[in-house]
Amino acid sequence: MARISMRNNKPKKKFYKRKGFFLITGIIIGVVCVAGLYQTSVYFSTNESCMMCHVHPHAEESWELSVHVNNGSGVMVNCVDCHLPPKDDTYAHYTAKLALGARDVWGFITKDSADFNWDMKSELEHAVKYIPNESCVKCHQNLFPLGVTDDGITAHLYYEDNVEKLDLQCISCHLDAGHYNPNYAHGQMVGIPGMSGSYEVDSSSFYTEPAHITRFTNFREQIPRTAISFNMIAIDGGTFKMGSPEKEPFRNPDESPQHEVTVSPFFMAEVETTWNQYWAFYSETMSEGRTPPEVVYQNNLNALGVDAISGPTPPFGYPDQGWGQGDRPAITMTHYAAETFCQWLSEKTGKKYRLPTEAEWEYAARGGKETSYFFPGSAKDFSEHGFMRNIFKPKTDSISSYVIYNQNSNGRTQLPSEVMPNPFGLKNMLGNVMEYTSDKYDSEAYNKRGARTVDPIVTVGDEWVVRGGFYNSDAADVRNASRSYTEHDDWMRTDPQQPKSIWWYSDIKGIGFRVVCEPDSLIK
Repeated sequence: MARISMRNNKPKKKFYKRKGFFLITGIIIGVVCVAGLYQTSVYFSTNESCMMCHVHPHAEESWELSVHVNNGSGVMVNCVDCHLPPKDDTYAHYTAKLALGARDVWGFITKDSADFNWDMKSELEHAVKYIPNESCVKCHQNLFPLGVTDDGITAHLYYEDNVEKLDLQCISCHLDAGHYNPNYAHGQMVGIPGMSGSYEVDSSSFYTEPAHITRFTNFREQIPRTAISFNMIAIDGGTFKMGSPEKEPFRNPDESPQHEVTVSPFFMAEVETTWNQYWAFYSETMSEGRTPPEVVYQNNLNALGVDAISGPTPPFGYPDQGWGQGDRPAITMTHYAAETFCQWLSEKTGKKYRLPTEAEWEYAARGGKETSYFFPGSAKDFSEHGFMRNIFKPKTDSISSYVIYNQNSNGRTQLPSEVMPNPFGLKNMLGNVMEYTSDKYDSEAYNKRGARTVDPIVTVGDEWVVRGGFYNSDAADVRNASRSYTEHDDWMRTDPQQPKSIWWYSDIKGIGFRVVCEPDSLIK
């Protein structure tokens, strides 16, 4: 029995030796693999490896000029420190690294970097997708370091109180922290961009009186004591079908039911209010808001006079976003500011200028057409919405001649000269910037009207109607009938001031306005 037991033990010893060998070998291979993966991860976390695929021609240069390289602490922040979640969250960090890395490699192989719009990719709307806020907070745990300004303290206190409730992002106020941008301004604007402290021009070019018109025809308005003039187009009154028919592609419920509306004759500005026009208003009226909003709205303007009209306080940063001024549309002002501009313009010219009603706006935008656009084509042809648009690019031929939208805007406003006018002679009625109207928004407004109505206006509601879409809109959202509205609280999300500004929005770029003039106040 003893001999049998010994023979049976021999195979077991060999088995255990073999098992031990495989175990040790497995451990060694595992350690080597883990070490290799770690070293691979370390290598592909270096700036040099990032720049293998990220071939932005100015990425490294702008990073080297930024405060993340040049700062008082001497700490240099690298690519992965900002563009990936912190390593404390191992799963989030490496899954993000894998997903972004795969996307970047695919883009490097299949796309030509010369076709990329790098300026647009540097805008906040794009940048927030690739800067996890927790990465900012990981390094900047003390938001009140020595030397921080009073404005900085106010802004950071606001951030701490509202970061979760409003989903605030550090990059919203510090867009140039990682990549220096000479056109980005952080802090309150001083003077007028491009001017020496105020709106200064050669006074010999000033107009001495406004345009005098005796009949209903196009004219060029002149703003006295400025060098500013602009075209006004005579829009004959008429009856049209407001809203969209049931079979119009991409129509929304608030465009129903389609109904007949009659509008009286009016004059409308050929283009959206420009920076040249708005800065003239700003320079003449800027103040600390000495006239309360309710007084400006309710009191008789003639009794107040130009000197009593409050003008905008300086915005934080430069509201033109560095895109250019001059004849580009003025943007980021509130509805209240646009109304105040109209009151100032009325006092300067002796005419009655105001924002258009929603009905006037749509009548003018259509240019006598009943189709989705005032030019040939369907939203189905131009829109990016839909599965097939992931395969086949939408048409852009005819729409690009008339509309600045997401396919041709380069992510910013453009000059009016970039497009052709509609049949009434108006430019940028669709696209470029959303335009304020004098109507409050009501999704059921059309349902509350009869089959026919004359000069309708909605005066009850929390938000204002805006029309036309803007430079980042899809073609489906720049249809003649498409409606939208202000989102006041969201558009003021990152404004740290208490009370918040009544003049400037902090979180919307594509908003502007154009003026109309009432004929009875003009023809004398």
